[in-house]
Amino acid sequence: MKLTPEERETIILYDEASENATVYTHDLKLIAKLKLLHDGFPDQIYPDRPEHPGAVSYVVHKSCVSIRKPYSPQRRLEQSQQYKAAGIKPPTFRGKK
Repeated sequence: MKLTPEERETIILYDEASENATVYTHDLKLIAKLKLLHDGFPDQIYPDRPEHPGAVSYVVHKSCVSIRKPYSPQRRLEQSQQYKAAGIKPPTFRGKK
């Protein structure tokens, strides 16, 4: 069964007692990023349990979850120019389609 964009949700759960959070998602970009992070840090970011077809659930440390203020257009431009001058290319995450 194919899900609509509104049905392809991401849920992040954690409580104050635990050091970890659970990330459940259908988002292909986030799935690719979680898999890539798992490959680099398998002891810290790992699959939690089998989920519905097309979805994944990973355990991550709560420090990986953040909410921050948006970049201003000026800050985005300045940072982009700094990265280009330093030869740093933006990351690419390729998920399976």
